[in-house]
Amino acid sequence: MASFVWDYLIFLFPSLLLFLLTLVLRWPRVRCWTGLAVRAAGWRLWVIICLILELPLSKDTQTQEAKSPGTDISSTQTSDGPKLICKPTAMAKHLLRHCGSLAGSRLAAWPRGDPHLQTVSSLLCGQRGDTTQFTREHVLMRDGGIVALDWAVETRLGEAVTRHRWEGRQQLGGKALGCFTSTPPVLLLIPQSWGGMTPHLKALCHQAVRQGFHVVVFHPRGTARCPLTTARLTEFGDPADLEQAVAYVRSRHPSSEMVAVSEGSGSGILLSYLGECGSSTYLTAAAAISPVLLGQLWFETAMPPIYRWWALFHRKMQLHRYASSFRGDLDVDRALSCSSLRDFEETLFCSSAQLQQGPSSGSHSPGGLAPSVAWALGERAYPAKDWESYWEKNEPLRDADEVAVPVLCICSSDDPLLPPASTLPLPLFLSNPYFLLVSTDRGGHCGFTLEEMEGGSTGSKEAEEGIWSHIAVLEYFRVVADFLKGEERDGASWGGKLEENSQAWQRSRAGNMAPPRRRRPTVMRRPRPRAPEQSCVGAEEGNFTWKRSYTR
Repeated sequence: MASFVWDYLIFLFPSLLLFLLTLVLRWPRVRCWTGLAVRAAGWRLWVIICLILELPLSKDTQTQEAKSPGTDISSTQTSDGPKLICKPTAMAKHLLRHCGSLAGSRLAAWPRGDPHLQTVSSLLCGQRGDTTQFTREHVLMRDGGIVALDWAVETRLGEAVTRHRWEGRQQLGGKALGCFTSTPPVLLLIPQSWGGMTPHLKALCHQAVRQGFHVVVFHPRGTARCPLTTARLTEFGDPADLEQAVAYVRSRHPSSEMVAVSEGSGSGILLSYLGECGSSTYLTAAAAISPVLLGQLWFETAMPPIYRWWALFHRKMQLHRYASSFRGDLDVDRALSCSSLRDFEETLFCSSAQLQQGPSSGSHSPGGLAPSVAWALGERAYPAKDWESYWEKNEPLRDADEVAVPVLCICSSDDPLLPPASTLPLPLFLSNPYFLLVSTDRGGHCGFTLEEMEGGSTGSKEAEEGIWSHIAVLEYFRVVADFLKGEERDGASWGGKLEENSQAWQRSRAGNMAPPRRRRPTVMRRPRPRAPEQSCVGAEEGNFTWKRSYTR
């Protein structure tokens, strides 16, 4: 009998232990201590994983390492919120007054706010409840190449959800750009340079479609299952295909405003396009999330091994798919064996690293192009001589002085894929009225996850949407559109005064400028000393007016 009782108690022991543990955890103090212990253990484990994978530790991680193990992690991670760095103009002040996401949004702390977790999530993890689908359209370029345009559409379920949200916004007095109009604006999205649709970009498509945009995604030739019909790949800062694609989209929606957003390294094409087209662009405004502003520096800066391997894997898979087509012009085997993004890019696009075709090769058009096509492409039809000359024609900000539409750049200081924040070309944003920089302490690469809050300054709307950069970009387009319409109503039509102000601004910078087509020195030159408070929008506004003169 005694043995039976002991066996019965031993059988019930796990359940009794679990019951007692549940009772103990009901005490607030014990529950608090347990939560701190679990978070501290998770923190230590994550630090060990980062050290094994050779991932750089964020500032929050380094700060916590210097503190005692029992300290609350979330209490040590404070963020000052987004900072707007730009030349003080009327539009910058209008943004600060009416774009609430640039003022009071609070980004997530660890663990959701870890830069590596955010970066991996944006590249691999999709959004739940995404009802957006895409229809593909191929566009023929003038050299015979093909690019792909994916138009976003919603299912009936998504349309019902969108209609319900629009009604809610109307009751609250809010209105997104393009809602309740017969000509909604067109949002053009440009993915990473290695191509493909990331979950981060799909979430932005879903958000924009729900706000009434026509959304189209631009895929360069040879990426995202787009057929490659020429022996040419798109160089990092070559905007020729994007320019033709924008003109085609404009022909399909001639009455709609057009705006564009680039993701990560896709900014190389977008910024180059804005600089080369100048005031003749069809875009009204543009934005770049985690942009690569200095292309050569990005390729020459060492990237964490796991990210470098991931980017190289995608680039090599694209090249391997068309290896037989490139073997006559490129050293494909050498490119596939490259261990860095710089070596891979140089092997593809620099003649010094390509196959030597012999003395007679110079008499033929490159890549089998017809002479007329090669003449139309100009220097783009021939590979660069070396690494330096490649960046003379492909640096994203080489023609920054010619940009004629507002460009919002959203950067995070803990971005693991980009060079340090200290390398940002701040003189460009402090002197050029068309460039605006929003800098955050957290966000990773194309992450910017919002902190989960039941209330507070971010509000339930932002907590529902989830990604702060998407909220900020779409709100920025709405506020800029309202500002420009207000300028037109006040008599500031898109006339010639912008050209006069731009010429005056250029003359004030002429003393330090390089030759016209090589503009990198203007971006990199040292800024004049200024007081700290003058680096924000609160400084005295100049005489710049937002008027635009078209040259085509």
